[in-house]
Amino acid sequence: MAGTDGTSWILGISAFYHDSAACLIRNGEIIAAAQEERFTRKKHDSGFPQNAIRYCLDEEQVGLEQLKEIVFYDKPLIKFERLLETYLAFAPRGIRSFMTAMPVWLKEKLLLKDLLKKELCKLGGTRKASLPPVLFTEHHESHAASAFYPSPFQSAAILSVDGVGEWATTSAWVGSGHDLTPLWEISFPHSLGLLYSAFTYFTGFKVNSGEYKVMGLAPYGKPRYAKAILDNLIDVKPDGTFRLNMEFFNYCTGLTMTNGRFETLFDGPPRKPESPLSQREMDLARSVQDVTEEIMLRLATALHRETKEENLCLAGGVALNCVANGRILREGPFKRVWIQPAAGDAGGALGAALTAWHRLEGGSRSRDNGSSTDVMRGSYLGPSFSNERIRLFLDKIKAPYEQLEDDAFCARVAQHLAEEKVVGWLHGRMEFGPRALGGRSILGDPRSPKMQSVMNLKIKYRESFRPFAPSVLRERVADYFEMNTDSPYMLLVAPVCERRRNALTADQESLWGIDLLNVPKSDIPAVTHVDYSARIQTVHKETNPAYHRLIKAFEEKTGCGVVVNTSFNVRGEPIVCTPEDAYRCFMRTEMDVLVLENCVLEKARQPALANDSDWRKEFELD
Repeated sequence: MAGTDGTSWILGISAFYHDSAACLIRNGEIIAAAQEERFTRKKHDSGFPQNAIRYCLDEEQVGLEQLKEIVFYDKPLIKFERLLETYLAFAPRGIRSFMTAMPVWLKEKLLLKDLLKKELCKLGGTRKASLPPVLFTEHHESHAASAFYPSPFQSAAILSVDGVGEWATTSAWVGSGHDLTPLWEISFPHSLGLLYSAFTYFTGFKVNSGEYKVMGLAPYGKPRYAKAILDNLIDVKPDGTFRLNMEFFNYCTGLTMTNGRFETLFDGPPRKPESPLSQREMDLARSVQDVTEEIMLRLATALHRETKEENLCLAGGVALNCVANGRILREGPFKRVWIQPAAGDAGGALGAALTAWHRLEGGSRSRDNGSSTDVMRGSYLGPSFSNERIRLFLDKIKAPYEQLEDDAFCARVAQHLAEEKVVGWLHGRMEFGPRALGGRSILGDPRSPKMQSVMNLKIKYRESFRPFAPSVLRERVADYFEMNTDSPYMLLVAPVCERRRNALTADQESLWGIDLLNVPKSDIPAVTHVDYSARIQTVHKETNPAYHRLIKAFEEKTGCGVVVNTSFNVRGEPIVCTPEDAYRCFMRTEMDVLVLENCVLEKARQPALANDSDWRKEFELD
């Protein structure tokens, strides 16, 4: 049903695979969206997103019975069909995997509508008969909708690339107004996302979690395995379409991604998780990254030739590969590229809701192709907390703090940053998607040669090679990087300007791999990767005025319009959501300063954290 004033609320849900999430839209406007992991503190939580749904409904003060529709982000019966056909095609291989998967499907996933209604009734304290219709969209349709409908474009080509939905692993669409038209797709088991995940597994990282580590490791290596990948693993056509050679993979029949033939081709068994990284892993990462970039660039070029569109929208997990995105923008034929900030499965909840609004309800949208403004609200779609709420919490735990007015507050925090202190920052609404964008961030001074090491090893407790991203004032981006376009969601990589790079000594030029880590590459070394690249977030006054004001204050003190930005969490922990999460993370690490809205806390003044546990036992390392 709709509201008494004609308002239509639609709830989108993604769940039961990884990165469960919920999204609420009102008459096509995105009101709230969040991932379940932020509330349960279980990274990539795949359970029914009861907390995320409750948050979305509370944000608008509506009940389940007031919703027009509830929409799930894929179609489980088609996915089950793919599962059965795959097992039959490879039988009798895969019996162990089959026996592991079937009980869950037969007990829950085949009856997903009933399961969803049961969980919704428990959440809302209502009867099934009072629930609105529960609908289902296709997985890649959800991705395509999440990419196109919030974008700035009235018309665009759309590319969705991930591991697998029901059958599709890559799909092409064209969007115009409120219409989405499918063009073609590549089907399972041929998947660029699963190829990348196979190398994630083989280099010792966790699948569906560690792919960004492979991307970050790639610049330390050489592409010496790229030819072996192209000759043996994947047949890539000039238009970017591809087929995998399944003789090297195990994901159709087993419980691992790769097999013995893969090990023979790539010089030995997979790296054991947490064991030292070798040059082999760096070269493997570089090789699969180069292949992925080339395929994405070919796909984009072919799609432009087919559609003649000037704009491209991207979604699906592979769209989080910001290095490939940067190449598409720089080298590809499209004038403008827009990437959904929650490009993975979490964003499917948004896409499902928007699909219902535009394709079932016939909702309208108005875009100007020359505009750069999307309707994602900077992806700040999660909970926020008032100064009053924060003061009550801090007073309750007797934590010393100082509350300052806006200008004095930003000046104080900027001074801390200029003194090379590490600052935890919770301000405004939480981000939707995997990137911290100045709502739940850890900040540092990019000019400091030691900042990357300090933040990796003493704050994040993660691998030393991992790069950090710069948040730069939008009006200053071209002064620091070889790009001059919006990148509000940290999904584009570009080189640091030539004039800011440091000349290397003869000894430094002979270094390779991890030995390059401690060589300052530019005058903003903490955010300059070993190949002189950076994963850029442009900060816009209109979407995050407080964060923009802080960086402006830092620039006034130091002359530098950039800060280091990484997500506010430790390794294995979801990004913090509440002031309580933030304070606990602050006290467990070597962060110097904590900002909770306008309240500033200094570590040296804090009492010891009472009744604390070892976070390494609390969170499963990713």
